Amino acid sequence: MNEVLKAIKERRSVRKYKPDMLPDETIDQIIDAGLYAASGRGKQAPIIIAVTNEELRAKLSAANCKIGGWQEGFDPFFGAPVVLIVLADKSAHTYVYDGSLTIGNMMLAAHSLGIGSCWVHRAKEEFEMPEYKELLKELGFDGEYEGIGHCVLGYPDTTAGEAAERKENRVRYVR
Repeated sequence: MNEVLKAIKERRSVRKYKPDMLPDETIDQIIDAGLYAASGRGKQAPIIIAVTNEELRAKLSAANCKIGGWQEGFDPFFGAPVVLIVLADKSAHTYVYDGSLTIGNMMLAAHSLGIGSCWVHRAKEEFEMPEYKELLKELGFDGEYEGIGHCVLGYPDTTAGEAAERKENRVRYVR
């Protein structure tokens, strides 16, 4: 089977990670895959913030936990040591779709490199908070950005389950 199709069928979300940090080269390869995602009119609206700093990661986790309504101390990033935050420039009409494709590319790239990943929501709500809007400015991002999602990465500390059966009757051909 073609390697890309194989990766698409085998990739699963990982919700338990080892604390070991990924090598920078591996993170960079995964980010590069995200940067090559398709984007409407070639605008390349998404940006990626790679968080490996433990202090910032902990703050993001706590904010995400609060937004999600979980009990304090729950880690919605499942122990993953790397959080890739994807935001997109709201001036591009397809910014949400473009950011979604970015995360999808990164999850497939991670899988192809033997790295676990999971899409975690609530980046939109986080980056509506003043402290995270300020972070964007500190990082040199001007303009109006919306958080699309987090792609958490790490070495899996669990085995991937089997794919659920695909639902029937989801495709129609018009020839």
